[in-house]
Amino acid sequence: MTQASAISVAGVRKAYGPTVALDDVTVEIRQGTVHALLGENGAGKSTLVKMLSGLVTPDHGEIAILGQKVDLHSPLAAQRLGVQTAFQEMTLLRNLTVLDNMLIPRSPVGPVGMIRRASARRDVVRHFDELGLHGFDLDDEIGELDLAVRQKIEIARAVYRKPKVLLLDEPTSALSGPDVDWMGEVIRRERDRGTTVIFISHRLREVRDYCDELTILRGGKHIATGHVKDYADEDVVRMIAGRSLIHSFPPRTAVTHQVGAEVLGARNAGTDGKLRDASFSLRAGEILGVAGLQGMGQLDLFLAVFGDRPLKRGHLVVNGEKVVFTSSRDAISARIGISLVPEERKTEGLFLRLSGTHNATIPIVDRFTRFGLIDREVESDAVRRVFRQVNVAERAEWMPAESFSGGNQQKIAIAKWLLTEARVLLVYDPTRGIDVGTKNEIYQLLRSYAEAGGAVLFYSTEIPELVHLSDRTLVFYSGAIAAELSGDELTEENILAAALGSTPSRAAERLAV
Repeated sequence: MTQASAISVAGVRKAYGPTVALDDVTVEIRQGTVHALLGENGAGKSTLVKMLSGLVTPDHGEIAILGQKVDLHSPLAAQRLGVQTAFQEMTLLRNLTVLDNMLIPRSPVGPVGMIRRASARRDVVRHFDELGLHGFDLDDEIGELDLAVRQKIEIARAVYRKPKVLLLDEPTSALSGPDVDWMGEVIRRERDRGTTVIFISHRLREVRDYCDELTILRGGKHIATGHVKDYADEDVVRMIAGRSLIHSFPPRTAVTHQVGAEVLGARNAGTDGKLRDASFSLRAGEILGVAGLQGMGQLDLFLAVFGDRPLKRGHLVVNGEKVVFTSSRDAISARIGISLVPEERKTEGLFLRLSGTHNATIPIVDRFTRFGLIDREVESDAVRRVFRQVNVAERAEWMPAESFSGGNQQKIAIAKWLLTEARVLLVYDPTRGIDVGTKNEIYQLLRSYAEAGGAVLFYSTEIPELVHLSDRTLVFYSGAIAAELSGDELTEENILAAALGSTPSRAAERLAV
């Protein structure tokens, strides 16, 4: 017996001027399955999800939900049909509480129109308990919570509305370790209750763990649909990228310059936040990895080194000398030049409405000025050169950053700091929510930067990246560095063990559960 379709997309097309986001796409998603939607940034995945969410209307084609042809002219129209979405670029309102965000847009009201806050609070508490979601208060403002916590609340809110179709747009991009396992349990729970789950991810391991079927888009076109088990990883990558990525990670080369020369370090550094005691040494020509589960102090360390979070204990060292940074300007203008590619590129790394040129030159715009005026020709030449280095389209020079995919936005954020000629690059989860092809380009950029004598402090939620890309890796646990791994000790098992405050054998046991 053929399983009924939950979603049927027939001949859908969507264009934005000369840019075609979806080109005659036809896809069927079976009811009660977990269906992966794969493709590079800009392949059309987000456009399709926005169509199913009622945020974008197709130029041509038809959409049917649970056998009914629909006109999804608004998010409320989609929600009335049982479609809920948890977006990677979260829709939670930062200045409202967790409870208020959970109740938008339909708060329970009594007979006289008053919101039943007491009963609503009980319902939300019960929902969070069922999901095993704790560690914050319902009266906390969303903006005060860590990114991973906000991502889990975004997912919990979509599930709270008991969807028939649940769209998860990169739900694990901000998660690692046990949080990813939590997400897997949510997906299994929803599938067991008959919900159809559409799952966007760039992590093939998650696709294999959670999904029944997959669809691949490339350049706005439908490439393939089928059972996950029928495709090898290399076939999936080739269809996503349209080419073979033989070497996902660049080969390490021996550091032959300034061996052992420390350019940046910390001695017993601690903040008022989650960083208790951290000491490290970063040398020219190396990539120093940083691992740790969410909230273990690693973010505080990056912000402190960039001058954006004051140290309450210990100190920083630059070229062997003790320094005090009171702002990010101090870090940028330090003798070595320190730069930061932050956790959230859209809100912290870029001004989305400004052009790529303006974004790239903001930190050093004074270098392009004469008598108080910007020399546009000199500025343009410098930006064009660095954009070629990171492989961003020429139109990024004059088009707003919001016009580009997440991967290209991240490359613009990196180009900004390459333009400053900083010798230290702090990168915090730089491949989050980025396709395999662009990930490969970023790996090559970081390795080339280090080989040219730069020093990279590199945090990632993806442990394989740390194993293959870093020369050494520091593992954080409970606000301190629990382990420093290199050589043969630098393995996924050892990183996870230290991150869990456990031994490798115990970590393996937990993975097997």
